[in-house]
Amino acid sequence: MPQRTVLIALSFIAFTSLGLPDGLLGVSWPSIRQDFDVPLDNLGLVIAIATAGYLCASFCSGMVLRILPLGTVLALSTFAASFALLGFAFAPYWWVILILSFIAGLGGGAIDAGLNSYGAKHFTPRALNWMHAFFGLGTTTGPMIVTAVLGSGMIWRVSYVIVGLAQLALAITFFVTRRYWQQEPSAEDSSQTTSHAPTLETLRRPVVWFGMLMFFFYCGVELATAQWSYSVLTLGRGVPATTAGFIVSLYWGSLMVGRILFGFIANRVPLIATLRLCIIGSIIGALLFWLDLSLAFSVIGLMMIGFFFAPIFASLISLTPKRVGEDHANSAIGFQVAAAALGAASLTGLAGILARILGLEIIGLAIFVAAILLLVFYEAFMHSGKRR
Repeated sequence: MPQRTVLIALSFIAFTSLGLPDGLLGVSWPSIRQDFDVPLDNLGLVIAIATAGYLCASFCSGMVLRILPLGTVLALSTFAASFALLGFAFAPYWWVILILSFIAGLGGGAIDAGLNSYGAKHFTPRALNWMHAFFGLGTTTGPMIVTAVLGSGMIWRVSYVIVGLAQLALAITFFVTRRYWQQEPSAEDSSQTTSHAPTLETLRRPVVWFGMLMFFFYCGVELATAQWSYSVLTLGRGVPATTAGFIVSLYWGSLMVGRILFGFIANRVPLIATLRLCIIGSIIGALLFWLDLSLAFSVIGLMMIGFFFAPIFASLISLTPKRVGEDHANSAIGFQVAAAALGAASLTGLAGILARILGLEIIGLAIFVAAILLLVFYEAFMHSGKRR
């Protein structure tokens, strides 16, 4: 099997594993908090600590990749994720869970930033979109694993053993293939070597900050929509729980299917213009969800957000080296991934605060406004960076 094919396959598997823990936590949380006798809202504490680890790893990824080869970073970070997941399975005290959450965030952030940086330089837009589609496969599979474990009468910890062992196997695979990553030549020019600019120099570039703000609002809208649409539909609009759950599944399904479909055309369309149209399409979808003209229009709006959001993350990653310069790409992409995690946590939390003060329907307006801001910073990113 060609070396490039092996690395693409490993990237797909790694992104599936990246999504698995996200899917595990939500379904297993009621059992976890009962075991440790903690309040239900402590889930927010776990997510906040994991996000802190994720931010640290993502933000420092450029510096780390200047010291360690990517294959070694992937092996170590996947091992850290495995250690955290298996630690969850055997943790005797609540404070252990909190420490392991930070370690899990470190591992996930390093994997995400490292593979995105590599993929932006070595993979086609098609492969990048499919790589991110596999993250959706992981988030879909995680809940299924927990449901199957609990349904068979076993405790929640078994699901973490299963996923932790899978991560351990992936860490061993990354270790064995670590030399492949540094030997693989660039897709554009295998004869050139890329220098790495200092981190502070990268941060001085306005285009980098516009990119960070763009990813902040993109992931903020994506996750806030996913986390709050169920509550808006059930508590705010009287939609039955089973129907609302199915609608949220349609949202995630639209995102995953969109990434798969876009992968077939990503190499044949002008990305900058296409992404602009996609963001505009997501704004229209957010407007439909906010206005609540009918349940059908709300569902169409949510599916439009998911479908049109599908190619944005991966395609923006693939454009980043051209916009910021190859020597700034590793650090810039790490900053973008960190900003994405911060946006997902911040905007989801802000939406909850606004809903408590002004009512659940304000969430639809907040998503609409954030989608518009995404378009603003997208245009700033495209006009301030290097031309293709």
